[in-house]
Amino acid sequence: MTTLMRNYVNGEWITTGRTFPTLNPVDGSHVADVSEADQDTVDRAVKAARAAMDGAWGKLTAAERSALLHKVADGIEARFDEFLEAEVADTGHSYPHARAIDIPRGAANFRIFADLIKAYPNEAYEMAAPEGGAVLNYSHRRPLGVVAVIAPWDLPLLLLSWKVAPAMAAGNAVIAKPSEETPATATLLAEVMAEAGVPPGAFNLIHGFGPNSAGEFLTTHPGIDGITFTGESHTGTIIMKAAAERVKPVSFELGGKNPGIVFADCDFDAAVDGIAKAAFSNGGQICMCTERVYVERPIFDKFVAALKRKAEALVPGRPADPGVDMPPMISAEHRDKVLSYYRLAVGEGATVVTGGGVPQFGDERDEGFFVQPTIWTGLGDTARICREEIFGPCCHVAPFDSEDEVIARANDTHYGLCASIWTQNLARGHRVAHAVQAGLVWVNSWYLRDLRTPFGGVKMSGIGREGGMHSLNFYSEPSNICVKF
Repeated sequence: MTTLMRNYVNGEWITTGRTFPTLNPVDGSHVADVSEADQDTVDRAVKAARAAMDGAWGKLTAAERSALLHKVADGIEARFDEFLEAEVADTGHSYPHARAIDIPRGAANFRIFADLIKAYPNEAYEMAAPEGGAVLNYSHRRPLGVVAVIAPWDLPLLLLSWKVAPAMAAGNAVIAKPSEETPATATLLAEVMAEAGVPPGAFNLIHGFGPNSAGEFLTTHPGIDGITFTGESHTGTIIMKAAAERVKPVSFELGGKNPGIVFADCDFDAAVDGIAKAAFSNGGQICMCTERVYVERPIFDKFVAALKRKAEALVPGRPADPGVDMPPMISAEHRDKVLSYYRLAVGEGATVVTGGGVPQFGDERDEGFFVQPTIWTGLGDTARICREEIFGPCCHVAPFDSEDEVIARANDTHYGLCASIWTQNLARGHRVAHAVQAGLVWVNSWYLRDLRTPFGGVKMSGIGREGGMHSLNFYSEPSNICVKF
């Protein structure tokens, strides 16, 4: 029997008149059908969220919300295997990856923000009144209200909970829309919310697409008080235009064309390993992945050869197969997009160091959405594959001759999400990190995160910061209260 994933509104499961399928990216098989939210469903979700803010959810203290979010984390952990199977079926991630990162981090996000909200700092200042007496100014933070949470497909549970947890910790009611490609763990999360005793309307889940579907209905709804979105930059501009009509606050983590800068004095093996991970992890389907690599000329040829060996050692396959570390692309559409850039690179005159096509298995995996990890050299910085985000397992590697040159080239982009710098000269590392225009810069590492620190991009890579108190700052608004006595 085919599974039907439904919308969750005001504590009830809702089926609409339209459904769409989800496919397993490993072999293209049918996983489930999903009920697509219509305008009426979104209206009901907004009304339910508003009622929750005025009712049981809005009356909870921070400590009470914290306790509920810990119960949500407990629920994820209690149903770990169900979440694991759902995430793997939707994404094609290997079991070790999903078991070590996707599901544990989903639960951890709720615990992190459940604890942080109890320690949220406020300001207080005393002053003298001009006519005598004293004045106390202190800050008080209120939730935004009803928050639309739109999450991507690359790390579905992790990135959804990264937004839902702080939004709810701050006291907001949430309407979550996962990617249409990866609805399963979001649906399980709604079940866990109900089991944990979260009041009806505090968490709502709608399924669907963007234009003329749930995404557009949600972001243009007059009852939404704030929008948080992770995804492609073009979609972000559309959402921002919708939000501008009612001056709604937005938090965007958008695309990137992230540079990796490798100096000749680097720890060579560590740099090769780090760039390989940055280019090919999760099939290149992470916003922080590196698609532009700049290598100082004295080690350029040696580095390209070593990176080629790393790429060719990657193993594509089924999630349960031993040693698999190259998942498929999320969909046939995305695979075709990545392959179009592979063809474009050749058309632009790139040298294909390795890859550039589709692996052949001789079994049902040939119906899946795999592509080969790919490395190019030989193109100038104006080539399209050096400027446009591909979001696949690929990178272009180019030589450079000076620090000033590589900084200018790294910054010559519309994006500014992340960068990595590889050098054993820490003075240079600090200097270049300060000069690179990016929201997050690693020196001699990649993907190393303290979740309390600010995360977000500049330029077309986003607006605002997420992480620790930075997330809570977005999901709440400060008021100053001035008391004369």
